[in-house]
Amino acid sequence: MSEIINHDNDEEPLENDVKDDKMSLIDHLQELRKRLITAIIAVVIGSTICYFYASDLVHFITAPAGKLYYMSPGEAFFTYLRVSFFSGFLLALPVVLYQVWAFIVPALSKKERLASFILVPASVLLFLIGLAFSYVWVLPAGIKFFMGFATEDLQPMLSLGQYLSFVISFLLPFGFIFELPLLIVVLAKFGIIGSEFLTAKRKHILVLSFVVGAIISPTPDVFSQTMVAVPIIVMYEISRLIVKYVLRK
Repeated sequence: MSEIINHDNDEEPLENDVKDDKMSLIDHLQELRKRLITAIIAVVIGSTICYFYASDLVHFITAPAGKLYYMSPGEAFFTYLRVSFFSGFLLALPVVLYQVWAFIVPALSKKERLASFILVPASVLLFLIGLAFSYVWVLPAGIKFFMGFATEDLQPMLSLGQYLSFVISFLLPFGFIFELPLLIVVLAKFGIIGSEFLTAKRKHILVLSFVVGAIISPTPDVFSQTMVAVPIIVMYEISRLIVKYVLRK
């Protein structure tokens, strides 16, 4: 009889542990929900602010192409909304990344937390530099190339909505491409890759960069693929030199 009682008492801590695990999982999900809501609110606020400057933003984005047209009554309005959302997301990007960081930081070690203080701002900065690089140098060159096919019988009439889609699909890849050095440096810091490995894969990266350019470029022409591939190769070489001479890996 006493054995039965002891057996029952032994099961109670197990049941409590299961309940605690369930509660911790629920708390974890609630924390994720709170972080997502905060990030969404930040994007909504940023988009609302940008909407009041939508005309200036549209003028800034369309400057490389000049005068544009809208082909349907609602095209200009929905283009303004898209521009506001895109700009609002960039404006709220530090808040969004902070929410991601705050969610995962409890699972990090002290050393990893210190590293994240550098990695998170660096990732935002590199992403914005990639967008700026594309807008200042790549986008005007791309538009000039495509406009060069105009003749007396063939004149371009660019739609505002289609142009915006072209610009976004042209800018965003460069934001992610400029994250490549950060990714490679992190992998090298953890000892996953080294300079010898990066040197051995240079030929593969050369081919892979044009494959990526063919996939993510907004148009299937060789010019657009090259404009995407060249920055990938340059970022890779910069990363290789950093790993070799700075990290000495």
